[in-house]
Amino acid sequence: MDQFDYSDEALESTRDSAAVIWNILTVIVLLMALCVCVGVGAILINPQISINPYPPPTMPPTATFPTATPTPPNPFPATWTPTVTLIATLIPTGTSTAVPTDIQPTVLPPSTEDPAQTPGNGQATSTPSYDMPFVLHPGDPVAINNIGYPELGCNWMGVAGRAFDLSGAPIEQGLFIQLEGTLNDEPVKMFATVGMDTPYGPGSYEFFLGDEPIASSQTLWVQLSDPSELPLSDKIYFDTFVECDKNLILINFNQVR
Repeated sequence: MDQFDYSDEALESTRDSAAVIWNILTVIVLLMALCVCVGVGAILINPQISINPYPPPTMPPTATFPTATPTPPNPFPATWTPTVTLIATLIPTGTSTAVPTDIQPTVLPPSTEDPAQTPGNGQATSTPSYDMPFVLHPGDPVAINNIGYPELGCNWMGVAGRAFDLSGAPIEQGLFIQLEGTLNDEPVKMFATVGMDTPYGPGSYEFFLGDEPIASSQTLWVQLSDPSELPLSDKIYFDTFVECDKNLILINFNQVR
């Protein structure tokens, strides 16, 4: 008698058991495939994840540099406070003016003479200091007739002059001049640039003091300076006169170093 049971019931039971085993295996494979997909996706999202067997090398941090902030340069020193007093002077159109041409710069060596004894229409001058790069022109200040605006005659009073460099050439820019003191018991404070457009030639300056001559004695002074208001000469004190033929005070400067 055959020991195997080939009945329909036995065969059906065997097929059912095999189907269950295959179903279980299928579920296991699907779960493994799902896990693999999840793992691959996680690695794609974050390559540095711990489950990645071949993580990419860590990149060094990107160097960052501070943003440069441009600072515009200051063309003037911190103490630069320009103050310019503009004085209007009426000059009739078409009037010719005579400009002195006999002013010649002279470079002075150090001297022990007292310049206050130098003749200059009776005007005393301050003793020059050779520590300064500019000194007073020999013989100045000098009082003369108003040669800049002769048509105004006695209805004008002022101070003018020029500045010369070491070679004797007029200096036309980079210098300022200050006039300060009192005139007729009134305070006076004016500034001008050397190289103004005046009737006195290149490298000149001019101050208008009034429409009539007024006498004063050593109450006014002028001084050269640079754009930062650093003095380049001593204070030059001078007189003014009531005479109409002395209503212009000429004060010139020579560079000595």
